[in-house]
Amino acid sequence: MNSKTVVAASIILGALALASIPSHAADAMKPAMEKCYGVAKAGKNDCAAGAHSCAGQATRNFDKASFVELPKGACAKLAGGSLTAGK
Repeated sequence: MNSKTVVAASIILGALALASIPSHAADAMKPAMEKCYGVAKAGKNDCAAGAHSCAGQATRNFDKASFVELPKGACAKLAGGSLTAGK
């Protein structure tokens, strides 16, 4: 084999090796998330309980029934943040 063939084969094998990496490997690098109630701005919630059930439907700021997903441990650092839904 000449050097061009070896380089081309190396590039192709490298690309195939990268393509074979499981897609769930990227998921393992994501931080653990938790629901944080009482900190979402109106219309900026991820989802909710109570009067509405979907993202972006909170009608008031800091609704204790609406949450945003934050990295684990961040909710405890926010004023008014709670891991459980309020009324």
